[in-house]
Amino acid sequence: MKNLLLQIFTWWNGQTIGTRFFTWRSGKKIGEDEFGNVYYEGPETSFGVPRRWVIFNGPAEASAIPPGWHGWMHHRTNVAPSQENYQPREWEKAHKPNLTGTSGAYRPKGSLAGAGERPRVTGDYDAWTPGS
Repeated sequence: MKNLLLQIFTWWNGQTIGTRFFTWRSGKKIGEDEFGNVYYEGPETSFGVPRRWVIFNGPAEASAIPPGWHGWMHHRTNVAPSQENYQPREWEKAHKPNLTGTSGAYRPKGSLAGAGERPRVTGDYDAWTPGS
């Protein structure tokens, strides 16, 4: 029941009522990825390409779409990873979600959000002062 209320009153949790209705009415399930996201295809858009969408398993986060499905979603390929034996190339890195805003976010050395103190300024820098 809680999940249904979240879907009714928020757009970032799973699917909205409009998406649920559109999926029920004209969506064809194409496949599912390892994260539980479900991919659909529907009627053609005004550009003549089929409409494609994803219903996320959890919060709607575009970075949660793996590379193989990303290519299919953006019409770079017409063959979905579920319809072929998709294997990532050796140079493709494993998918990592966007951690911005979380405790796992990248904080480089010297960042105000990072731990520790900034290093002292070395002699190759002169601060500007008015009138100099």
